[in-house]
Amino acid sequence: MVSIAALFAMISVSPPPFLVLDEVDAALDEKNTRRFAEVIKDFSKKTQFLIVTHNRSTMESANVLYGITMEEEGVSKALSLKLEG
Repeated sequence: MVSIAALFAMISVSPPPFLVLDEVDAALDEKNTRRFAEVIKDFSKKTQFLIVTHNRSTMESANVLYGITMEEEGVSKALSLKLEG
C-alpha cells in the first residue's frame, strides 16, 4: 500500500503520458482494490494506464479489456472488449 501511495504521489507531481502497472493490486483486499480503481480513474484524466491484473474489481473499472485465450491447445487468440460506462 505504501508503494502504491508513493507511486501516485510522484504521478501527481509530474504525470507521465503513459504508465504500465503489473499486478500492483495483487496484495490488496476488495475494499482497497475499489479505492485503487477510483484513484486510477481520477489519474487517467492526465495519464493513460496499461494495467496487467487478474483482479476482477480492477478490470470492472477499465474502459477497454485485452486478453489472450486458448480455445484449443496450442492456438492463442487475442480478445478485446470495450466497456461502456
